[in-house]
Amino acid sequence: MKQYYQKEIETASREQLKAWQDERLVRQVRHVWDNVPYYRKKMEEKGLTPEDIKSTGDLYKLPFLSKADLRDAYPYGLLAVPLEDCVRIQSTSGTTGKRVVAFYTQADIDIWEDCCARAICAVGGTKKDVCQVSYGYGLFTGGPGLNGGSHKVGCLTIPTSSGNTERQIMFIRDLSATILCCTPSYAAYIGETMKSMGLGPDDIPLKAGIFGAEAWSEEMRRDIETTMGIKAYDIYGLTEISGPGVAFECSEQSGMHINEDHFIAEIIDPDTGEVLPEGTQGELVFSSITKSAFPLLRYRTRDITTLTRKPCSCGRTHVKMTKPRGRTDDMLIIRGVNVFPSQIETVLLNHGYAANYQIIVDRVHNSDTLDVQVEMTPEMFTDNLGEISQRQEALVDGLRSMLGLAAKVTLVEPKTIARSEGKAVRVIDKRKI
Repeated sequence: MKQYYQKEIETASREQLKAWQDERLVRQVRHVWDNVPYYRKKMEEKGLTPEDIKSTGDLYKLPFLSKADLRDAYPYGLLAVPLEDCVRIQSTSGTTGKRVVAFYTQADIDIWEDCCARAICAVGGTKKDVCQVSYGYGLFTGGPGLNGGSHKVGCLTIPTSSGNTERQIMFIRDLSATILCCTPSYAAYIGETMKSMGLGPDDIPLKAGIFGAEAWSEEMRRDIETTMGIKAYDIYGLTEISGPGVAFECSEQSGMHINEDHFIAEIIDPDTGEVLPEGTQGELVFSSITKSAFPLLRYRTRDITTLTRKPCSCGRTHVKMTKPRGRTDDMLIIRGVNVFPSQIETVLLNHGYAANYQIIVDRVHNSDTLDVQVEMTPEMFTDNLGEISQRQEALVDGLRSMLGLAAKVTLVEPKTIARSEGKAVRVIDKRKI
């Protein structure tokens, strides 16, 4: 039996979806024009007024928003309602020490949780299920989003957050969890830990997993499904737009349905900004048409993907996006956290390391590792191991403060990291994803 959370919306006709999008886009453009001076100025620079946007056919006229705009407008410059109308902040790291901060009214949270509830129902979830949410809780959107969605469906929710893996497995078994929500790499690690404990698929009641926040391959999906005896589903989202649940996989497992009644998706040429025909690979751009507090229009995600409206066996009519195939910038996603080389460089420069460095990312036992190798300058070079260890620890602390995750730092002798005559090879990503 097919499961839906809001069947009439999820299976609405293309004509109905377009009518909703047309109406909501026009209203949203007026909302940001009236309440966001930053965005109004960007429209004026293009010679636009709200009257120029009469339907989704006019969407291409609007200016893009990027991560740079979010940094420039930090913290309140893109807020579209009085601060007292907001009830929550979520955040993700940016390319500098400043974080991207997103605001939510209660209505915004209700919409977000509805989107996550759709994702849970799409994998067969009902109020009879027990949903274990092992994404991190806090500023990161993963935990709060799926937690709220689970409540909307009526599942018994276990808010374990991440970590303490043996306890995770204990709760899965003792509390009969049927749906697991976490990053794919953590799901794989839970599976590996199960094996080491002598447990197999028949020893746990899980039937499905909703995994997102980082890139993962079809090979990794099959490995997780075999190890845990479940169906593994992808989920997509970003804090700037709301969080997980912007798009989600259904029983077909062939792409993620975008919640088109709340978000309009476009694919553009990342170099020219031109809107590309359906089915063409390019950069994904989102417009939030129902958010009140932090309504971003034509936000450039930098994710490379494809959209398709091919009919889906699950009955949902909302457009699908493929798994992102990469990014147009240099952002790395490590253990679900956005990491930019420029962030690491900032920490190194602040500690006086202006020389060569290299960032090595790998995946060991299904968990991402981050190793930063840094050349000491000739002035600071020493063979005093105690002093080197202290300097490495200072950098580890600085990176943890900047990135929100642990990195290994290795200080090496001057001129031991290979030079390049072209662009410096700053990042080596050894993960097979």
